[in-house]
This record gives sequence, C-alpha cells and structure tokens, in this order.
Amino acid sequence: MKLKRHLKCFVAGVIAATVFHTQAWAQSPVLDRIKEAGVIRVGVKADYRPFGFLDSDGKIIGVEPDLAKDVASRLGVDLELVQVQTANRMEFLQQGRIDLIIATMSVNEQRRRAVGVIEPYYYAGGTAVLLKKGSGLTSWSQLEGKRICGTQGAYYNRNVAQKYKAQIVAFPSSTEAQSALLTGSCEGFLQDSTLLASMLADPGGRWNGYEMPLPVEDLQFWAVAVAQDELKTPYGDLMRKIVEDWHRSEFLLKEEKKWGLAPSDFLREQHERFRNAP
Repeated sequence: MKLKRHLKCFVAGVIAATVFHTQAWAQSPVLDRIKEAGVIRVGVKADYRPFGFLDSDGKIIGVEPDLAKDVASRLGVDLELVQVQTANRMEFLQQGRIDLIIATMSVNEQRRRAVGVIEPYYYAGGTAVLLKKGSGLTSWSQLEGKRICGTQGAYYNRNVAQKYKAQIVAFPSSTEAQSALLTGSCEGFLQDSTLLASMLADPGGRWNGYEMPLPVEDLQFWAVAVAQDELKTPYGDLMRKIVEDWHRSEFLLKEEKKWGLAPSDFLREQHERFRNAP
C-alpha cells in the first residue's frame, strides 16, 4: 500500500484523487505491476549526451534519467533504468520489458500507432548535421551523394535521403556513428540538433574541429511514452499530469540549465502555458 499512499499525495496536488481509487488501479495492468514489484522500469538512452549517457563508473546519467527518477519518486517506488536505442525502444515497451519510455523520442504518426504518446511534450529538437570545419558545405542540397552517418530508426534518415539524396549510413547507436565520422567513414553525422550542440560544447574538446554550418530543419517534439493500451488509463493520465507539472514547476528549465543545454524557447513557452493553468 506504500505506492498507493505516495500516489494519492501527488495526485491531490494535480488531479482529483478519486481517479485513483482501488477500482482505477485494476484498470491499469502496468500500475498493478509497478505496485506489486515496487519498481518502475524506464527505458533511457546511454549514448545521447546530456540526455542520457554513461559516467566514468558506467552509470547512466543525464536529463532523462533525472526525469525517470522524479517519476519513481512521485510513485514511491524504486527505479530501474533500462538502456535502449532508437531502433528498439518501442519494441521494449510493446514487449513489456519496460514500463515507460523517456528516450529522446520524437513524435510522428507511425509512432503514435505503435505506442501511447503522452502530451504535453517535454522537449523539442530539430534535424542538423555535424561536419568538419572547412567542409565548404553551407546548404542541405550540397549533401547529395555524400556518405552521412546516422542512427538506425531515426525519423530524419529517410527525409534527408529522399529530399537531399544523401547516402545515409545508419549505425545501431549514436556512439558507433560518431566513431565512424571520426575515422573518416562518413563526411557528416546526421542527428538531432540538441545532441550535436551538446557534443560541440563538450569541454573535452573532442569535436573542436567540427561545426553545424547548415540551418536546423524540421523541429520535432519529444514525448514520454507508455504502452498503447495504457494511454487512456489512470497510468497514462498520471504521466500526462506529471509532464504538465514538470513544465509548471520549472523542473525542465532547471534540468536544462543543470546539464548545460542552450535555453529552449519551447520550454519557456510551455512554462508560461502551464504555470497559471488550473
């Protein structure tokens, strides 16, 4: 009953506690499992600094592990972080290997059909390319015929290949794609602008010889996700209220500052939207 007691304390501040009475718990198999196990399993990235990456001890840290910790704390349960990649995160959720995705997942209609996309969204990023300084490339059209590293499952791979006729070489993880770029296997690294910006800001200086000379395209929203059949259950509703509270309380703005991300217009706009909302 410890979980239920913690859950009621949180719910009292954001939604009517009656939604989460005993009968409601029975309507959410995932909440039942979390309650019985005393742990929530959250899929996060481990190769996407600063949203999810490995520290010197091999521990997953970053913005999204912090968000996962907050969810577990609100539920009063332990947290198990499960390392996922772009290509397998939805599969892990569908198979019941994780209870929640917080893993830089942008939103499109195909993903909406596969998993339960939680709104409001918690972040936003666009498509960009990391290139060597002095490459002479200043427009996306100049990528035609060039080998560009990417990560498997990323939505922008097909867009850039079709629109600009770049040769996308997709790797299972961002780390492998970055290594390929450094060894000269590709001429650029196609990725979300947020990751590339954080790489360029790395105090280690690994990327001092690189830049993002092309304009950021196609802004995409990032979402937390639950299993498709949990979207309209008390579990899905709870996650929606938690994300709203992240915006209202400035938690996401503080995380952005903590991890050295550039200030996001999206987060500021969402804070203004929710801070005075009922």
